[in-house]
Amino acid sequence: MSNLPDNLNLRLLNVGFSELNANWNWKKVRSPFARMYYVKGGEARTHVGGKTYLLEPDHLYLMPPFTLHDDECSSYFSLYYTHFYEMAVNKESVFDKYDFPVTLEATPLDLLLTERLVQLNPESYLTQFDPELYDNAPTISQSIAQNSRMPAHVIVETQGILAQLIAKFLKPARAKAAHKDARINKSLQYIHENTGREISVSQLASASCLTEDHFIRIFKKEVRLTPLQYVNRKKIEKAQLLLLTTDLAVRDVAFELSMDNVSYFNRVFKQHTGTTPSSYRSKG
Repeated sequence: MSNLPDNLNLRLLNVGFSELNANWNWKKVRSPFARMYYVKGGEARTHVGGKTYLLEPDHLYLMPPFTLHDDECSSYFSLYYTHFYEMAVNKESVFDKYDFPVTLEATPLDLLLTERLVQLNPESYLTQFDPELYDNAPTISQSIAQNSRMPAHVIVETQGILAQLIAKFLKPARAKAAHKDARINKSLQYIHENTGREISVSQLASASCLTEDHFIRIFKKEVRLTPLQYVNRKKIEKAQLLLLTTDLAVRDVAFELSMDNVSYFNRVFKQHTGTTPSSYRSKG
């Protein structure tokens, strides 16, 4: 693979092992962090993008951030789970850049790495398994604070293991740019690297060497959103991550994204998430 985003910065939230009995059933899960599973026993299913994937032993599974999915289990199921996020404000995230496979056959090394991650972070397990109970600012803030207190060598080794496991998925991943108009790819990269700045259609059209009307038409065909819709979606995704992983005030989060009209920021945030920034942060 080439053109990997600089300074891949993966941060652990949770890691642990769970044995479940038909109680891993969740609908419409969509989190601002990534999930990785190593299945040890039994089986379950996850439904994503109109497809159903069987979760079976000795396989790894990756669910990128902001991926809407349903989970279903009707019998015994055991797995190692790892929740992590990438700090990528004002740079292109590895998840923006690549389409990852959902599942891969695991190797003995993958199991050893996952077990080592658990050993390094013995207090990072989930106390609740319902996403509604752990996918919220208070719980995530607690996890971040706890992980930040770990010794430096543990943090470095943890990030190294996360990078190794992501590398496993990077090998068969496909660059999203391979399937889009090169001019639109330039505008997407510009958006991803400038979410903290004000972005206009004229800037994007200029970067793509197209007239505004022509750019809007091609962009909508390639991305299935208008340029403004896509810009706002990426800004709100960054806002969700900032609200959950920092103590910035809502107004300051808006300013970080160059959305200086806080009322407008609140309105756009609610359009994308169904709730206000304050409610999103305080739930849980």
